[in-house]
Amino acid sequence: MFRTALRNVLAHKARLLMTVLAVMLGVAFVSGTLIFKDTLSGGYRDQAAKSYAHVDVEVRSYDPSLPGFSGKALDEIARLDGVAAAAGRVDGIAGVADKDGEFIGSGSSGMGANFAPGKDGKDPLYAFTDGSGPTEPGQVALDKDTAEKGGYHVGDTVRVASRGPVKTYELSGIFTTDDTGVALGDSLALFDTPTAQRLFLEPGFYEYVTVTADPGTSNTGLASTLRKLLPDDTDVKTGRQLADERAKGGAGDASTLSTMLLAFAAIALFVSVFLIANTFTMLAAQRTRELALLRAVGASRTQVTRSVLIEAMVVGAAGAAAGLGLGAAMAAVARSTVGVFGTKNPDGPLVVTSTTLLVAAVVGVLVTMLAAWLPARRAAKIPPVAAIGSAHLPAATRSLLIRNLFGGVITLLGMAIVVAGAGAGGSQGRALVGFGAFLAVTGVLVLIPLLSRPVIAAVQPLLRAGFGVAGKLAGQNAVRNPRRTGATASALAIGLTLVSALTVLATTVGQSTDRMTTDIVKADYMVTDSGTGLDTSVAAALRKVPGVTTVSREQQSWMQLDGVQEDVSAVTPADFDKTLRLPVVSGSQDALAKGQVAVAEDEARAHGWKVGDTLSAVYGDSDKSRKLTVGAVFESNEVVMPLVVSADVIDPNATSATFSKAYLKADGSTNAKALADALAGRPGIKIDDRQAIREEFSGAFDTVLNVLYALLAISLVIAVLGVVNTLAMSVFERQREVGMLRAVGLDRQGVTRMIQLESVVISLFGAAVGITVGTFLGWAVCEVTKNEIPGYAFALPWDRFGLFLLLAALVGLLVAMWPARSAARMNMLTAIKTE
Repeated sequence: MFRTALRNVLAHKARLLMTVLAVMLGVAFVSGTLIFKDTLSGGYRDQAAKSYAHVDVEVRSYDPSLPGFSGKALDEIARLDGVAAAAGRVDGIAGVADKDGEFIGSGSSGMGANFAPGKDGKDPLYAFTDGSGPTEPGQVALDKDTAEKGGYHVGDTVRVASRGPVKTYELSGIFTTDDTGVALGDSLALFDTPTAQRLFLEPGFYEYVTVTADPGTSNTGLASTLRKLLPDDTDVKTGRQLADERAKGGAGDASTLSTMLLAFAAIALFVSVFLIANTFTMLAAQRTRELALLRAVGASRTQVTRSVLIEAMVVGAAGAAAGLGLGAAMAAVARSTVGVFGTKNPDGPLVVTSTTLLVAAVVGVLVTMLAAWLPARRAAKIPPVAAIGSAHLPAATRSLLIRNLFGGVITLLGMAIVVAGAGAGGSQGRALVGFGAFLAVTGVLVLIPLLSRPVIAAVQPLLRAGFGVAGKLAGQNAVRNPRRTGATASALAIGLTLVSALTVLATTVGQSTDRMTTDIVKADYMVTDSGTGLDTSVAAALRKVPGVTTVSREQQSWMQLDGVQEDVSAVTPADFDKTLRLPVVSGSQDALAKGQVAVAEDEARAHGWKVGDTLSAVYGDSDKSRKLTVGAVFESNEVVMPLVVSADVIDPNATSATFSKAYLKADGSTNAKALADALAGRPGIKIDDRQAIREEFSGAFDTVLNVLYALLAISLVIAVLGVVNTLAMSVFERQREVGMLRAVGLDRQGVTRMIQLESVVISLFGAAVGITVGTFLGWAVCEVTKNEIPGYAFALPWDRFGLFLLLAALVGLLVAMWPARSAARMNMLTAIKTE
């Protein structure tokens, strides 16, 4: 039977090609994700080890009364036993501009740090390839990649944006470093220590200290000694511990990403199950006489079942091998593609572990054999008497009846649970919606053969009226075998169910956020920076632009309100009223001018705050508190922080004179170019008009949706392969029928049109089912999360639904080209003689 199974695979290799492709795509998704994750994790681990190779021990202070280590504390650490050298370090945000005024680096802003030379005049963290480190104010050193991107050479003038106005420095040197941020594409600017302290911390203080151990002193021994000698609020870690933490963080990010990708890979494999099951079902039907003869010559049911499963195993192994190779290629492409978006991944080879090899083999073979199990059982039930004729034995009516009853019960139960979950809300509601969705989708998939008859019958008059005999035959063929039609449409239905649900959610969230943003933002322009902060000179320059009537600054900070840490927007009430309108639920926006605080509704509800309450407020790192009265409660939104106060309240406690963004009101005589000209020479500043402001707050949902569409694309490709495969095999088993149609007068064009219309009808049926179920589930997800969506208002993307149906019809037309062409080119006499 094993040899028989292998011969059958070779004899039907063309018909099994689509199955191999489906398995290959599913395995490629899984193996590619695992390879990508292992490669990233290994790269982060190696890069972290390099980054801390020159650090024996690192010491940080968490004394709330001090900003860090003083120079005296640094000297005391340097004099401790076992310490060969101690270097004080400070770092922060510093954006380096190229000669066109654009920031250099992969992120929105770059990094800055101090150059801390030892007794030999060198800093072990940086190796200079040209020039030397900065040793006096007005000097800066750049990492090699940043210097090359900016076209800078030693002695050139470089503009750097950090805390305060953009300043100009002389480039003293160019260096290489194993710093992880630089390795991942960020820029790094080094300053002399006093300048770095002034920019990033406070003069005379260091954020942390890197310690080099004496020869013969182990890192762990030195760390243990330092822990005993230093205060309890000091954190001491070895370079190895720091490298492990950094690698763990990078591996955690890779693991989170891979978990999401594996979820979509599971969807792709689930879709492929329908293709595989359909293929083996049709192969068994086409080989009825062959299988019956095997039974007649002594093969048992178990042997026939085993024979079909062996065929599935061979197909799965071939698909797994091809999928592993494709997955490795996908991982390589994914790693290199990241650079297109301005970021970098750690260097290193692709990592293909034994676990990945095992998973690829098991997934490919196991999924294929499980999908082929039911067709194999059905094949084993073919009686030996079937060898007398070639007619296919019809499925028992009872099996469809039981299937329909089971599907109906599961569907109704699932829908009831989904509705209950949507009404319950919260974590319990999410769990109910998830479980109910699984039951509802399962039930609909079971019912699809039943649904296909009335749905397709409803469009048959249109087919006859529009396409004549070919249309009539296409409609009849689509409902002739409900099981086959259901299995083919199910793959498309699953993909479009997920796509439709995501589209409904994204449309609702996007339109709700857009509506909320439009109601809140009255400003004509919004000015933001890349992370270094805007300074008062920016506001002054904007006010001088003709046509600008109001410049409203927003400083983003944080405070503790009754012991709860909250993000806060500090504004100037008079200007704020002209550019933004808080959606006040209770109280008044005018309360800001009285020194009171406005609180977002979600936060107020969570902590029991209401208008008139007096709360204790502590700003930033200050240990001083004052009383604040709640003057307004407003709807939570994405435009402002959960707390809004007047800048007069928070400014005395602020640690910098910078602010995060500015909203501008203009009289119509100015434009974005005039504003940009006024801010020329200040790198990293972005100016948005009203449309760009709306996209800033709501456009992220479209981006997320597009990413999810891309991840679901493989599932839809597999579904399309299923349509192609079903049509091709259907044409093969209907050769005699096609020959008879040709003999009684249906021309080649009519045969082609018949097959194409059959494909379009099945594709549209699957799409309609998917969109209907997806809309229902999308509504449930929106309802259960509506408290987390600002300005929630349910919305249906009718334009997207229309596009999905149009694409489904187009896909049905395209995938039918090869089967239709094969059917039309059949020799009618040869086809009539086919058994």
